[in-house]
Amino acid sequence: MTIDKTKIRNAATVIVLRDRHETPHILMGQRGAKAAFMPNKFVFPGGAVDAGDADVPLAAPVNALCHGRLCDDAEPSLAHAIAVAAIRELWEETGLVLGRKGAWQGDVPPDWQSFAATGHLPDASALQFVFRALTPPGRPRRFDARFFLVDADDIASDPDDFDAACDELSHLQWVPLSRARSFDMPFITEVVLAEVAARARDTSPPASVPFFKNNDEESLFLRLHGRPMTG
Repeated sequence: MTIDKTKIRNAATVIVLRDRHETPHILMGQRGAKAAFMPNKFVFPGGAVDAGDADVPLAAPVNALCHGRLCDDAEPSLAHAIAVAAIRELWEETGLVLGRKGAWQGDVPPDWQSFAATGHLPDASALQFVFRALTPPGRPRRFDARFFLVDADDIASDPDDFDAACDELSHLQWVPLSRARSFDMPFITEVVLAEVAARARDTSPPASVPFFKNNDEESLFLRLHGRPMTG
C-alpha cells in the first residue's frame, strides 16, 4: 500500500512517568538515522493510528473527561481508535503492557497476537490525555498527535523489561525528568516535557488540554475543554 505523504494521519504518543513523587523519570528512545520522520531524535513511544485500531475491544475505555476532550475539534468515533493505538504503539515500541488480565474473545488481530499472548486485554482507563499537536505544513510526514500520560505503576509488565520491543526505537531508557531536555529531541517534545514537568507530581487531570493546531493558513494555540458524551 502506498502512503500519501501529504495526508495528515492521526497518531498517539505515550509518556510513561515513573517515581513521580520522588525522582520523576520518563521513558524515551531514539529513532533510527534512516527514519523518514524525525531521524536520530529522542522521542516518546508512539505512532499513527491504524485502520484496524477502531475494531479492537478495550477492557476499559479512557475516562469520560479524557473522552470528551479527545472528541473536541475531532470526529467522536476517533477517540476509541486513538486510545487503542496508544496501547498498541507502547507495546510494539517498548514491550510494556498497558492492560488487565483476561482472555480475548474471538480471533485476535495479527498486530495484537503477541500482546494477547501475555494474557492481557488492552486497558485505556489509566491514560490521561494531556496534549495535542498538529505537525506544521512542509514536513515529510504530518500527524495530528495526541499525547497521553500514564503512571508506570499502571503498567502490567516489568517496567525494566524491553525484550518484546521492536527495533523502531533504540536506547530505550528511563530518563530523569530534570535531565530530559538535554537530549536531542523535536521541538514539540520539549514543549510537552515542560507540561509534564509542571504537573509531574499532580495526578489530577489538567484543567484543559493544550492544542498546537498548525494548519495551512495559520498556527493556533487552543485549549480543549471537552464536550459531554452522548448516547
